[in-house]
Amino acid sequence: MKLTLVTGLTGLVLLATIVELLRRRQLREKYGMLWLGLLFVVIPLSLFPTLLDGVADLLGVATGVSLVLFLGIVFLLLVCIHLSWEVSRLEEETRTLAEEFALLRAEVEADRADRADRQELVSRDG
Repeated sequence: MKLTLVTGLTGLVLLATIVELLRRRQLREKYGMLWLGLLFVVIPLSLFPTLLDGVADLLGVATGVSLVLFLGIVFLLLVCIHLSWEVSRLEEETRTLAEEFALLRAEVEADRADRADRQELVSRDG
């Protein structure tokens, strides 16, 4: 009974935390919806842990708890893969932007040098 209460309260605290992060715009909606969806599955399962025993029996898993742990590991693995993909994409975007910025900076400096040369010629002629 204590474990059910602790997991249920933990789920509710996490739910409040995710909602607050979304409200403050510190968590993007696509990730917030992912975590909210997960919590809406986890909270009822934490309050009624025997709900998955039938599914576990059907799949040949010893208990519903084992099934939840396995699914949790798979979920976290998928989240890690997705975040690795996002980081890779952002690194590529950052590299591209840095290259474009360097080219623009070189162009601006070349324009300044041309203007300074022209200004120098005008001042000598004048």
